[in-house]
Amino acid sequence: MIKEEKVILMTKLASYESGKGKKDINILNYFRGDYIGFQILKSVIAATVSFFAVFAVYVFYNFETLIQDIYKMDLLSYGKTIIILYLCVVGAYGVISYVIYANRYNKAKKNLRVYYANLRKLAGMYADKE
Repeated sequence: MIKEEKVILMTKLASYESGKGKKDINILNYFRGDYIGFQILKSVIAATVSFFAVFAVYVFYNFETLIQDIYKMDLLSYGKTIIILYLCVVGAYGVISYVIYANRYNKAKKNLRVYYANLRKLAGMYADKE
């Protein structure tokens, strides 16, 4: 005899396993610090590439003005400004990435706890049957 509660629970578990569960299991294959650190590293690399791409576009757009004013500029001050701007962008990106990926890790951990609790519940249903 098929119990409706058991079928609903099995469907719920199968749906989680095939969808969101794959991501959650991949996330929890890492320690928390390793996962967050790796994601922050990827984010910092992406921010660096993006910053230099935007800076290159800025330089090419204002190339004529920069060439005309290059002897009037304080290049050391200009370089410091660019470096400070770069560090601010990468720092902000790193902090935002930390918050996002720490939250994702915690949600994945919570979801897997619920999943394992449902698996224990299902195993209990089978044990009660026998």
